[in-house]
Amino acid sequence: MAFDASFFALVALILFFVLLWYLNTHRTIAKSLDERAGRIQSEIEEARELKEEAKQQLAEYQRRRREAEVEAREIVAGAKREADAIVAEARVKSEEYVARRTAAAEQKIAQAEADAVAEVRSSAVNIAIQAAATLIREKGLGADTGLTERSIEEVRRKLN
Repeated sequence: MAFDASFFALVALILFFVLLWYLNTHRTIAKSLDERAGRIQSEIEEARELKEEAKQQLAEYQRRRREAEVEAREIVAGAKREADAIVAEARVKSEEYVARRTAAAEQKIAQAEADAVAEVRSSAVNIAIQAAATLIREKGLGADTGLTERSIEEVRRKLN
């Protein structure tokens, strides 16, 4: 039987595996693989926990954002209501101001009319009295001039 190189390679390989078995390297390798699998499992678990925490934080931030949006809408609505109230108040005040100014102008116009009427009446009375006095003097109806003058003055005081 001739032994060639392949046979010796096979014998060497078998001896190598027996030596590895004898030195319990399969247990060391299995233990190393188990440890690595344990580390990978713990990393996967940690990644799941981090993912859950990230989801919770995302949900919290989204809730806060929604609350902030609601609050912003409420602030805008409140500002709009306040602005509308200010505009309405300004409109009412300006209408009241216009009404007061109109009433004051009408009152001044009425006073001016009354003054004009009184002045016209006074002028008319003075003209009538002068005309009557002139007629009385020209016609000589008043024999007593003092009495006539006093009567004219009395009429003037009563009519003015």
